[in-house]
Amino acid sequence: MNNKKIEEPKTFTDLLRRIFKNLLNGIAGFFNKIGVKPNFITIAGLIGNLMAGVFIARGMLFSGGLIALIAGPFDALDGAIARLRGEDGAYGAFIDSVTDRLSEISLYGGLLVYFNQTGNWGDALLVFFSAVGSIMVSYTRARAEALGYSAKIGLLTRVERYLILIPGIIIGYPRIALWILAILTNFTAFQRIFYVRKQSRSNE
Repeated sequence: MNNKKIEEPKTFTDLLRRIFKNLLNGIAGFFNKIGVKPNFITIAGLIGNLMAGVFIARGMLFSGGLIALIAGPFDALDGAIARLRGEDGAYGAFIDSVTDRLSEISLYGGLLVYFNQTGNWGDALLVFFSAVGSIMVSYTRARAEALGYSAKIGLLTRVERYLILIPGIIIGYPRIALWILAILTNFTAFQRIFYVRKQSRSNE
């Protein structure tokens, strides 16, 4: 049996973490000193994205996108605070992952309602394929890790998806962002599938 380990490619998210590590830790340290718990940040981020989804559904794209932009960094901040407090356990990571999915789906849900009201069913299909791709990106990683494989790779992780979707919403052109997401999220899911396949073959 060949147990050769495959080196995992670095992602854009890894790069951002290295660049903003000191800034993020400084902000997390401040919140920790004043007694803010990571769960509060997690819930605040979720509520922010749910509010953004409501604004988007009502056609207030700029406001909705701006709220989502503000709520986005909460995803990294809650983890940083949890590490400082020594509370970065498995259950906390589980809750964080679940709320991340809810936050992202709330934005897609807002866009789906918005396009339904405007009668653009073609755009509604773009939302559907973008949401499916985003879910599959997360699911393939979760399922792979449950089986002992690594799948933290790919073109569009959550950070990249937000960097495409939110600006598109803010400037009033979500359709362009959705075309990119509909194609590249599903491509990323296949990247992870083939990466897991490569690992399984290396262990045969």
